Amino acid sequence: MTFMNQLNEIAGKRVPEEEAEAQNWIETLLGEKFPDNFENSLRNGILLCKLMNRLHPGIIQKINVSGGDYKMMDNISQFQRAAQYYGVPEVDLFNANDLFEQKNINLVTQTIFALGRACYKHPEFKGPYLGPPPATENRREFTEKQLRAGEGMIGLQAGTNKGATQTGQNFGAGRKIILGK
Repeated sequence: MTFMNQLNEIAGKRVPEEEAEAQNWIETLLGEKFPDNFENSLRNGILLCKLMNRLHPGIIQKINVSGGDYKMMDNISQFQRAAQYYGVPEVDLFNANDLFEQKNINLVTQTIFALGRACYKHPEFKGPYLGPPPATENRREFTEKQLRAGEGMIGLQAGTNKGATQTGQNFGAGRKIILGK
């Protein structure tokens, strides 16, 4: 992620390139085009539910295709529960109002990217993938000798003065210490 993308994410600003990438990924997996722009197509939660059923068949039993706002909010809630079950961390999920009331579409995009990262952890999923794979553990083993070798060293976090001292320095007024008072 570039520095500008990070700033935009922090500020909650939309990144059209990421939205287009997320839309393309969803359209490819579902085999259908978005009927409207990004946020309006996802607003009712139907495509998101279909996406989850494509990734994990049967995870969402009933997708509400008609009804009022309550039914559409239910679709979004079902998607969120299914995404979390699939492996998306709760901190990466958008709030239902972020999408339904279109308050923060950038968070919706970030959730879709988090879902794309979760796909890497499912060997049954053969692609296409969205975004880079998540980091993997790189465990290292050290011998006791290697661990003890660093005990006598002063780490750079402690700082270094490269042998300099404060001898001969006299800045400002001298400090007077009066004993016995």
